[in-house]
Order: sequence, then C-alpha cells, then structure tokens
Amino acid sequence: MATVTLRNLVKAYGKTEVLHSINLDVANGEFVVFVGPSGCGKSTTLRMIAGLEEVTSGEILIGDKVVNHLEPKQRNIAMVFQNYAIYPHLTVRKNIGFGLRTSKMSKADKEKRIDEVAGLLSMTDYLERKPAQLSGGQRQRVAIGRAMVRDPSVFLFDEPLSNLDAQLRTQMRLEIKKLHQRVGNTIIFVTHDQVEAMTMADRIVIMKDGHIQQIGTPAEVFHRPANTFVAQFIGAPSMNMLDARWQGGRLHLAGQDLTADLNLPDGSALTVGIRPDDLIVSETPGLFSGTINVLEPLGTETLAYVDIGNGYEVIAKASGRMPPKLGAHVDLVADLANMHLFDQNGKAIS
Repeated sequence: MATVTLRNLVKAYGKTEVLHSINLDVANGEFVVFVGPSGCGKSTTLRMIAGLEEVTSGEILIGDKVVNHLEPKQRNIAMVFQNYAIYPHLTVRKNIGFGLRTSKMSKADKEKRIDEVAGLLSMTDYLERKPAQLSGGQRQRVAIGRAMVRDPSVFLFDEPLSNLDAQLRTQMRLEIKKLHQRVGNTIIFVTHDQVEAMTMADRIVIMKDGHIQQIGTPAEVFHRPANTFVAQFIGAPSMNMLDARWQGGRLHLAGQDLTADLNLPDGSALTVGIRPDDLIVSETPGLFSGTINVLEPLGTETLAYVDIGNGYEVIAKASGRMPPKLGAHVDLVADLANMHLFDQNGKAIS
C-alpha cells in the first residue's frame, strides 16, 4: 500500500491546457473515486499517475517518491481497464499469472499466489477456462486478478464497469468494495457514473473542464455541494434549481415570498436548490402547486415532473403505491431546512 500525492499537476497538448493545477492527497489504503462528465480530465489524470501520459508540469508522488520520470512498470501500480485487456487464448490461470512472468518467485510460489487471488475473487472453479467461456463479470474479475497478483502499492481502475449490464454493474460494485475492505490497497477509480462514486468511495473527486470542483466524502458532496455543478451532478434525479432574489428581508422564489435569516446585501440574485427527496406531492397546501406533466413510476416511489409556473418544472417525490394522476393539479411540500443556496456565480452560500 502507498499514498498518492498530486502537486499542481498540469497537462497540456501543445498550447491547449486540459488539466489545471490538480492537487490531491490520497491516504494509504484509501478508496478515491474521480467522477465527472466526459472530457473533464479524470482519465487523463489517472493515466498520468500510471505513467501512460507525460506530466506537463507539477509532481506525482507514490509513497514519498516522485515518479514523474519513471516507467509504468517502475511505479508499482496496477491498472484495470474498461475493456478487460485479457488474453483470449490463455486460461484464467495463465491470465491471472501473466503479471508474474518476470518475477523471481519459484513456480510453486507463483501457483500458490494465483490460487490465493482466484480464491479472493471466487474464480477458483474457473481457472482452466478460457475468457470466451466466462460472463462479462467473470472476465472483469480476471482482469482484477491479474492486477492483484503482483500485490501492487496502488490499484488504478479506468471505468472498469462501463461494459457491463445494469445488474452486473451493481454486483461488481459490491464485489470491488468488499475486495477493498478485505485487502486494503490504495485504490483510485475513475467513472462517469455518480452512483458508482457514491456507493464505492471513501472520498469523491468531482471534476469539470480539467478543474477539481469538490473533494469530499459521499455524504459531504451530496449534502453540502460546493457549487451548482456539484449539486446537479451528484444525486439522481438531479437537484431542482430555481432563481431567487433576496429583497427586503425576504427570499422571493418562483412567485413565493419566504422568511429567511440571511446575511446578504439587499437585491442579491441567488439560486435555490431543492432535491426531489425534499419536495413531496401532498394533499395539503405547500410551498408550490402545479400540474403534473410526466410521471416516472419507480416501484416504491414515483417521480412527478410538475409545472409550477413562472417557467419552472420541478421534480418531486410521490407515493409508488398510490401515485397521483397525470395532469392532476397538486401541492408540493418542501423541507426548507435542506434547501441549498448559491450566489450568482454558482458558489454555495453556507
């Protein structure tokens, strides 16, 4: 195991800078997930840590050693890719053991290590099979096993679950999390899926356009987003965003005037964020009322897309057993204690 430190990390292609002064400290044994939309720089950052991309400026440290100019094989890292990258003509045993081919271990010790890793991944019964005889989830386990067998200091995962169907993704998320709890290696995991980030990470690094937007635990980035981008990116369905103004000691919001205790200049333009979990379809008068445009049944609950006037459609939660009718006029009760406020630049106001 090892720490990973990024100091003022910059990546440019010619005159185009795609990563802007990235700073991060990953603790020994920590599970850190980079998440963000396509093109945000998360995979580029991972490839720089791995040594597959050159650093334009800044430093990468693994443990207490600067590794900028070391070859990937000298960094004691292992990388698991999106497309498995396993050899179709080799058995599972030989695929897992491929990383030991240059090791000075005895043949007996190599076989013992392969068996240990296969046992951890529940692949013992498949060691003599070829990849074509395996499911997608089993192939990904083989790729993980090949990374594990060398006992690296740091595991790097580059969107390893994106080729799996929904059920397998859920299963593999759980298996990777359990594996980390058992083995305890430092893991840096890249995904565009915020559900993967929320369910797996000790800490999440949220990126946009080559900048880090926020670093925090899943609870921190969900309940205390640093800006409107994080607020809308983390959480499914996305947070409702409404324009507001602080005027005369009251918050003017989508046709409503609310009493609030805010220390802001009079006339301040704001954005108010309310998560769908905190906006409930009710039979009693609430903060808003409007007409249901769309219903999304999800089993235990129903998402209602409600036109509340003033050009706003908000997402609210309703009962899954007794959902409202499409086109119905409904009231929406809001939990204002969990309301989020952002300034005109999109930055959170505490």
